[in-house]
Amino acid sequence: MPIPVPVSERKNRQTTNALFSENKLKLGLFGPNCDHGCAMTLSDDVPLLTWDYTKQVAQIADRAGFEALVPVARWKQIGENGFNGRNFETYTWAAGLASVTDHITLVTTAHVQASHPAVAAKQVATLDHISGGRICLNIVNGWFEPEFKMLGSDFLPHDRRYQYTTEWFELVQRFWTEDQEFDFHGEFFQVEGGYSQPKPIQSPIPAIMNAGGSKTGREFIAKYADSGYVLLAGYDLASARALVEERAGDAEAAGREVSTWTTAYVIQRDTHEEAQEYLNKVFVDEADMSAGAAAAHYLGLNSSAMEPQQWQEFNLHLRAGYGGYPLVGTAEDIAERLNELSEIGVTGVSLSFVDFVDGLERFNADVLPKLEAGGLRKPFPLGV
Repeated sequence: MPIPVPVSERKNRQTTNALFSENKLKLGLFGPNCDHGCAMTLSDDVPLLTWDYTKQVAQIADRAGFEALVPVARWKQIGENGFNGRNFETYTWAAGLASVTDHITLVTTAHVQASHPAVAAKQVATLDHISGGRICLNIVNGWFEPEFKMLGSDFLPHDRRYQYTTEWFELVQRFWTEDQEFDFHGEFFQVEGGYSQPKPIQSPIPAIMNAGGSKTGREFIAKYADSGYVLLAGYDLASARALVEERAGDAEAAGREVSTWTTAYVIQRDTHEEAQEYLNKVFVDEADMSAGAAAAHYLGLNSSAMEPQQWQEFNLHLRAGYGGYPLVGTAEDIAERLNELSEIGVTGVSLSFVDFVDGLERFNADVLPKLEAGGLRKPFPLGV
């Protein structure tokens, strides 16, 4: 017989998870669990990742009303200078931060080949109880081949990875939703007597995130995700709008609604010239070229697919923010760019900074009020 579950344990995720907030433009942070975050630079301006630092970042964002903390799942350094090699594992990182925050959604990024569906389902359910229903599962296939070799996993071809991911996630859902024991005989997993209690707090299931960009990836997002990422760096607004509308069309065809998010790196200074100078200093003069080259290689990107100027620009965005959209300039510039992203249909933006603490303090003081005045966000009760 299944164990009776108290009704009070299950709550509509619309009421517990900030990803479903009423803000027209939602905000997150991208990569605050990794040393150097998304900044491939040798600059001394990047603080060393410590627990106290990442906790401070999370609490600043939480008090400002940000909707999400989105970690990067990383197991090895990229390049020769240690980029992202020092990092916090995303499940335990989320558990720790859930206990010291009140509002923000803790995203746990799961490399599907690094854990069994039963383990992942139990971890997320536990996190959901710790956080009071504030967990989101970011499902990723992985792309950095040396990590697969370290973990003893086969680096499957692209579409094959999505077949594995689909079976993995469908099993996770069964562990979250079925009270009776079940058997499962799939291509990748064999389960006898599948069982997991307690169930997550969020009903019907915890929020799901994915960042697939290929046709297969977009299909996965449309079918399973609540939030899907699209990379917009290097695109003009008309082309970016077309990409966002394409994602909306995918979801509509699947009979679902999916929020479209993007990532962006922020360099905010008092003048546009100062911001550009700092961008060049940190990501050109002091760039970690080894990390940029390695990331491009393992992502399958090369100069033959682009014009020389496009390739140079793409590499700059890759080093500055893992290929994120550039928000470089004054507070007015950044608020205007964010408004433009909202107007083309972007629902949320996950931000990265060279120094998350310094960047957040600037952003919260000068950009947030402009977003509120423009109707993109409501003032947050707790204040900054």
